[in-house]
Amino acid sequence: MMGVGKSTLAKIVAKRVGLKFIDTDRNIEKKHSMKISEIFQKKGEEFFRQEEKKEALESLNKNDCVIALGGGAFINKITREKILKNSISVWLQLNLKTLNFRVKWNKKRPLLDGENTQIKINKLYSERKNIYRLAKYRINCNKLSKENIVEKIINFYEKQ
Repeated sequence: MMGVGKSTLAKIVAKRVGLKFIDTDRNIEKKHSMKISEIFQKKGEEFFRQEEKKEALESLNKNDCVIALGGGAFINKITREKILKNSISVWLQLNLKTLNFRVKWNKKRPLLDGENTQIKINKLYSERKNIYRLAKYRINCNKLSKENIVEKIINFYEKQ
């Protein structure tokens, strides 16, 4: 889900375990020389989702890396099946109040464009949570520090 800290945490985990860090959203932005919000505005969500799927599948073919996927990537069935078959997947779960606080003023979130971000974030979470639950691991991040979350992710990695 957007705003949980996927990119921040994945970067720390990658550094700590000595793996390459990949941020699929940043790669899409670089390829198109546009921010994701601009891609949504100029080319539409459907175009972005296709690019997200391509970037995720390409990244998942690489070895020895930690990948921060966009919040919608795991929703794609093909991407999700590849992740569940070949990778360690972690759902970083955060309460809706904290998510709303983190994303409320962020203009880089095209799905939350406009008014009533709390209603939109609640709706997105409601639509996505049953799919996110399919991840191999889940971390309730509500009362954990970044370091605690990183440790939990590294422990999952080391179990493999």
